Amino acid sequence: MKGLTDIPGIEVGHASDYEGITGCTAIVCAAGAVAGVDVRGFATGTQELDLLDPLHLTPHIHALVFAGGSAFGLEAASGVRRFLEQKGIGFPFGGARVPLVPCAILFDLGIGKAKARPTREMGEVAAAAANGGPVAEGSVGAGTGATVGKVFGLRQAVKGGIGTYTVTLERGVKVSALAAVNAFGDVIDPASGSIVAGARTSPSARQFANTGEVLKRGRRRSSGENTTLVAVATNVRLDKVGATRLARMAQLGMVRAISPVHTTVDGDVVFALSAGSEEADLNALGVAAAEAVAAAIVRAVKKAKTLGGIPAAA
Repeated sequence: MKGLTDIPGIEVGHASDYEGITGCTAIVCAAGAVAGVDVRGFATGTQELDLLDPLHLTPHIHALVFAGGSAFGLEAASGVRRFLEQKGIGFPFGGARVPLVPCAILFDLGIGKAKARPTREMGEVAAAAANGGPVAEGSVGAGTGATVGKVFGLRQAVKGGIGTYTVTLERGVKVSALAAVNAFGDVIDPASGSIVAGARTSPSARQFANTGEVLKRGRRRSSGENTTLVAVATNVRLDKVGATRLARMAQLGMVRAISPVHTTVDGDVVFALSAGSEEADLNALGVAAAEAVAAAIVRAVKKAKTLGGIPAAA
């Protein structure tokens, strides 16, 4: 399993700043992909989401960017656009090619250097690095500065990161997910219900406090800033309406793997990309997408490494 790149036509590249502890991830679909989006968080930072509206003129996007750096990280998308334009990739208009590149960001300014943000140049690096090989996971790209379990603030949090997972159905149909996990809540193993990574009972402890129970007791100290960003891709042919429905159904995977999820301090967003010609029932795709998203989220924290004084679950 390579992860999101198991879907033909999808390439992934990362750019990471391990001194500043931030980064960005470029998901490139040079031939174009039909895309949809579902926003459930209340603290989102996004750009060019109108492109995904079924009523919008353009039928495809050419890349999707996830970045750290809060709103400053949106600049990384301009680097991806510039790289794709130089390659002649984009929507033809007026004799030019205009790459269509939605972007979503997460907040990682509390770890590493607050002045370190993904730049246009980092976006170009991530786009240039995009390839169809196995996707790097853990503390890389947009997941470099990601953390989870922040009900007590960063001092008792655990590292988040990038995770990816593919589910294969009959007749070669595939659904894959990539998640950049920077959640306020805890990451849960859907199979056992146990906490895999989350808020710790003290800065020196390895025991998890259970964020939901802490909230119910009214003991929240600090929320930090949080967001889980997900891209789901399939080799099944969908229109924009179908891609939007797939993004909505994929949200169930986030519900299974993060608790609490979609809070007022999270900016959770799921994108869906269709980059193929296979046929499949949309409901079956939704089931597979939820499974892939949940697995990708768990992998993100299991693959993460200790950075900036924040311990990894492993």
